[in-house]
Amino acid sequence: MASAPTQPPLLPVTNPTAAGSAPASGGGGGLDAPIATPAFRLFMSRISESARRSLSDRRPWAEMVDRSAFSRPDSLSDATSRLRRNLTYFRVNYTAVVAFALAASLLAHPFSLLILLGVLAAWCFLYIFRASDQPVALFGRTFSDRETLLGLVVASIVAFFFTPVASLIISGMLVGGAIVAAHGAFRMPEDLFLDDADAASGNSAAQGLLSFLGAPGSRV
Repeated sequence: MASAPTQPPLLPVTNPTAAGSAPASGGGGGLDAPIATPAFRLFMSRISESARRSLSDRRPWAEMVDRSAFSRPDSLSDATSRLRRNLTYFRVNYTAVVAFALAASLLAHPFSLLILLGVLAAWCFLYIFRASDQPVALFGRTFSDRETLLGLVVASIVAFFFTPVASLIISGMLVGGAIVAAHGAFRMPEDLFLDDADAASGNSAAQGLLSFLGAPGSRV
């Protein structure tokens, strides 16, 4: 009795069309967010890194609010001299005070805060971190980079000057600046020692705080 012929083993067959359909649908189907994700992540990492580096140079808050170091200045020139030295020594602390006053002013008005966040999000997603090969398409019309930039500028002007956003930002910065000026004028700087290395680190900290603006992939 003859044995049945042995069938060759079956090999797996891959459909190239089905295999390549998934990347194609993800890249051109419009499902991806219109933002350059690597550039956005690099931008956020630089912001956090520069903030940590700048905050590491802050002076102790207990030294800043030491009650025994406060006295009334003898003259306007004395107050100006004190303010100049205190601004150099407590530069990071003063920046934090102004930022806190600005944040408190915006948090007290949630509607204005939402408008500001919306404007910033529009700039990030529609212009700064948008991939160059993904034009802005709204209401069935494609907008060029110049038209997008013009629209964002107009929207920012309307949001800032026809809503309470600009007045809140200005008032918050004025309150923070007034606190800094009063503290710098009444805080005696005789016990503060600032050498050339500290001054140089202050300049580098100020530059580092804005170093994120040069992030690769951004349009600023």
